[in-house]
Amino acid sequence: MIRQLTFDLPARTAFRREDFFVSPANATALAALDDWRAWPGGKMLLVGPKGSGKTHLARLWAAEAGAACIPASDLATADLPALSAHGAVAVEDAETCAGQAGAEAAFFHLHNLVTQAGHLLVTAAHPPRDWGLSLPDLASRLQAAPVARLEAPDDALLSAVLIKLFADRQITVPPTLIPYLVQRMERSIDAARALVARLDAHALAAGRPITRQLAAELLDPGN
Repeated sequence: MIRQLTFDLPARTAFRREDFFVSPANATALAALDDWRAWPGGKMLLVGPKGSGKTHLARLWAAEAGAACIPASDLATADLPALSAHGAVAVEDAETCAGQAGAEAAFFHLHNLVTQAGHLLVTAAHPPRDWGLSLPDLASRLQAAPVARLEAPDDALLSAVLIKLFADRQITVPPTLIPYLVQRMERSIDAARALVARLDAHALAAGRPITRQLAAELLDPGN
């Protein structure tokens, strides 16, 4: 039997406005970031679980505000004056700096440099009080920042993302497949991308279209 070869090519993630699907899970956070010029103290915390869209929303804001983006884990060795010169900075996965003296000190100095006349966006899975920060001055400044919350993706958001991901691959699927997948998948955008890639690879290897039956073979193999 001849099987079609499949290649797991690296996917390029595009953080475009048209690819950000608005739903009740993220609408409030999106509105808060759109109003970035009015942030109290020039700063905002974007808090939400993994896969809720923090990176996408942070990159949209960075493009709008002309901001530099940096993972908190890189702060200890970063050129802080060069970062602050952008006038706006996004610090991502901020909780990863907790307990790292150099990173916490750098974060504190960057905060002071940027918020003097610019804007600082901080993303994290949880509020700062739960990070375990060792530097009291940094903790107090971050805890004083307003918070925009992203909830885990709801059914409407996951459905829209799945439809877009299939369309990007030029795959037509039956309408009943989307709700079937939504009820069985991990509730995150990353999980949606991985699931569509798995379904595509399985369909290509088997020489079959993507149907609910094929999806069941991956998601409910015992049934």
